[in-house]
Amino acid sequence: MKKTEKKVDRPGEMLYGAHAIIEMLKAKRRKLVSLYTTKPYPRAWIRLQPHIPKSVPNIQYVTKDVLDRMSNNAEHMGVIAWVSPFKFASKMFTPEKYPFILLLDSIQDVRNLGAILRSAYCTGVTGVVLCKSLSAPLTAAAIKASAGLSEHLDIYVAASMSQAVLEAKKAGYNLYMAVLNGANASTISYQKPACLVIGNEATGIQPSMRKEGTLITLPQRTPDISYNASVAAGILLYVISQKIAE
Repeated sequence: MKKTEKKVDRPGEMLYGAHAIIEMLKAKRRKLVSLYTTKPYPRAWIRLQPHIPKSVPNIQYVTKDVLDRMSNNAEHMGVIAWVSPFKFASKMFTPEKYPFILLLDSIQDVRNLGAILRSAYCTGVTGVVLCKSLSAPLTAAAIKASAGLSEHLDIYVAASMSQAVLEAKKAGYNLYMAVLNGANASTISYQKPACLVIGNEATGIQPSMRKEGTLITLPQRTPDISYNASVAAGILLYVISQKIAE
């Protein structure tokens, strides 16, 4: 009788794409366990190589098909890393250290999540709050979509949107809710500590939560259209970052 192999869980997470792995190495928050790439080296290896520590314990050379199967897509740019898990913040942020934060309510597309995190880093956001329920997790695809910049952010995961809002208000944050029928976002006088809230791609911020903050809107050509969630987030993050810096 053939002995059944026991499956062994391997601690850690996968990252793929040169930018994601480079930013992970630059952030110095995670341990690089192993790298997988091809021979001859992919073009992305040239950008990655200067950042690889000399003490990398394991570089494995495999075929592109193997990389495709490992990442479940062909967007790996010829390099995959196995790294220690992302370390999330254990509690809600404090205004003294995190004066400008972002709260995401039920963002479900990992690419939207990654794009928003990329904009958050670029505009000086100091902390990001995600909600565990009904939201996309911080996967390798999301990290790649952020160009790896999510590796530099402090991220807290609340159990739910209601918990996140309650904790943010208790901490003293002024909440600014991105909706379709609020005040013109460019005319608001934003106050620190500030928390921008971005809602679900289809339904926006949960109706029961909208009364908890100031409703703001990006002007648009007609009322029957709307910006993509990640685009709206990027514009609003820039507007607020400029306003609170004045």
